[in-house]
Order: sequence, then structure tokens, then C-alpha cells
Amino acid sequence: MGDIASKVDKAYEGMSIAELAKAPVAALQGVSESDAQHLKEAFNISTIADLGTNKYFTWAQAIAKLAE
Repeated sequence: MGDIASKVDKAYEGMSIAELAKAPVAALQGVSESDAQHLKEAFNISTIADLGTNKYFTWAQAIAKLAE
């Protein structure tokens, strides 16, 4: 899980994947509390799992991949 650990803030580095999925979005490196609040207000996203499974984000990712 070394590569995943580099994608989250230091306080979350030792967590399992299941724990990380339940962690707040702000646990991701580069996502501020303010960013997390905007995601909550706009898309009802509170956790990393919410972000990763949000339909708009998955649609956008699919379109971007297909455009490559």
C-alpha cells in the first residue's frame, strides 16, 4: 500500500483501504477542508468513497479516457 500512502495526508498513511474509503475527502493530499466543504455542498460528497463513486466524476473520467 506504499503508493496509496503517498496520496493521503500523513495522519492517514497507516490506514487500510477500507478505512481510507471511509475517511473524509480532505484526507487526500492537496484537498483542503474548504475544498471538501465545497464538494459536500455541491455533490453531497463527504468521504473518499463518495468521491470515487460519484456518477459525475466517473462519467467525466470515462469520457476523458475514451478521448485519449
